[in-house]
Amino acid sequence: SSGNQVVLVEFDTFSNTDWDPEVEHVGININSISSVKYAPWNFSLYSEDTADAWISYNATTRNLSVTWSYQNSSSQGSLSHQIDLTEILPETAIVGFSAATSHRIERHQLVSWEFNSSLERKAIKEKNTNRIRIVIGVAVPLGVVVIGGCIGFQILLCWKRRKRSYQYMEGTFGINDDLERGAGPRRFSYKDLVAATNSFSSERKLGEGGFGAVYKGSINELDRTIAVKKISEGSRQGEKEYVTEVKVISQLRHRNLVQLIGFCHDGGMFLLVYVFMSNGSLDSHLFGKKTPLNWNLRYKAARGVASALLYIHEEWEQCVVHRDIKPSNIMLDSNFNVKLGDFGLARLMDHELGPRTTGLAGTLGYMAPEYIKTGRASKASDVYSFGVVALEIATGRRSVDPIDENSQIGLVEWVWHLYGSGNLLSSVDKRMNAEFDEKQMECLMIVGLWCAHPDSNLRPSIKQVIQVLDFDIGIPNLPSKMPIPTYQEHVASSSSHEPILTNSSLEVGR
Repeated sequence: SSGNQVVLVEFDTFSNTDWDPEVEHVGININSISSVKYAPWNFSLYSEDTADAWISYNATTRNLSVTWSYQNSSSQGSLSHQIDLTEILPETAIVGFSAATSHRIERHQLVSWEFNSSLERKAIKEKNTNRIRIVIGVAVPLGVVVIGGCIGFQILLCWKRRKRSYQYMEGTFGINDDLERGAGPRRFSYKDLVAATNSFSSERKLGEGGFGAVYKGSINELDRTIAVKKISEGSRQGEKEYVTEVKVISQLRHRNLVQLIGFCHDGGMFLLVYVFMSNGSLDSHLFGKKTPLNWNLRYKAARGVASALLYIHEEWEQCVVHRDIKPSNIMLDSNFNVKLGDFGLARLMDHELGPRTTGLAGTLGYMAPEYIKTGRASKASDVYSFGVVALEIATGRRSVDPIDENSQIGLVEWVWHLYGSGNLLSSVDKRMNAEFDEKQMECLMIVGLWCAHPDSNLRPSIKQVIQVLDFDIGIPNLPSKMPIPTYQEHVASSSSHEPILTNSSLEVGR
């Protein structure tokens, strides 16, 4: 209403049918959550990119304009609307930011912002608050805002590039000393990898994720094809994941884990070198343009991922919690053998200890409800992710996609409903043309639901999962209705300095 006295620019990532247009958009709102003018904004296309946004107002022309651009793209968007701010805003106004996600979970970071005006302004500091009120001078006889130029403020949404010296990398991370003594991954020069990938040409690009791109290459002296992951320049989180990946996966040896054969951190560039997987990712076969897998290969894939998890959870000297199990991190070699990869978010834990506060990281749609709530990763949260992947393998549906236009229920809830009504097999991927082993299919789907149980205490261990998939023990009986998520809040003791949540690193559904 007019009593709100607010003008705002919204960057809206979700369309509310009651008041929003049908697209993601940038909008100008006056005293309302509904935009008086908007422009389409393809938010998902630029996920994890950095952006600059400028919002300016010219009192002479009464024009409010918005422009935005991206660091890794030449595209630019703009929006403008004529408005007399003196008729809407009070004499004293506050410039600031507000955000809400409702039931959704998103991660956005405002790195810095600036406010500039040609008006006289004074800052009124208030106790116990960091707000700064911008007082706009008014010429009483004219009754309008007196402006010599224009009011403008810039929102800078870009990561500040931090140059890390070669000596810092050597001393802090100790990668060279730890690895080059053994027979594990070797260190490559940046020059070698530039040559191997034809200067990281677009023709060699295999894909791109949140913190970098992957390129196909070849090393003559090794006589093998490689995949090179190049971390995005300036990505601090990417650098952290680089270090974690090198230190963790270089110590692991298992037939169902990707093989890291080398690394490079020359001159602030961070690269990982793997054995090339000729059949790409499981994601590309389930949801992409590659040939859909037959049932035998799907069951083999599920069993392979379970075997990889058993090794990192139970069989290695320390427990490794992966934290990002999803089809795009599950690779397939020339014989369609599974290779679980991308250990950049992994955490090492003692076998005897329970869930650990790691900070929220991973991909929405594959994260256990108690992990989202508490930020405490565990073997049980990895098992939940495996359960979601198992259901995706069986149904050919993404966990984050709505079942239909009129329903907002997710994959797990939908399959559980069909299980309760006795129609479990009606959710099977139609692209298999009903050519599958019904006993195995039913087993995999029930195991998927069991692993994705909302109560972490009622999920199986990965060892139990393998026993059921191998039909060494019976298939469990689950409730006909999906239970409500339950978990115990972690309460830190007075002597504990452990944070409940730390840094977040989230992606959405791929």
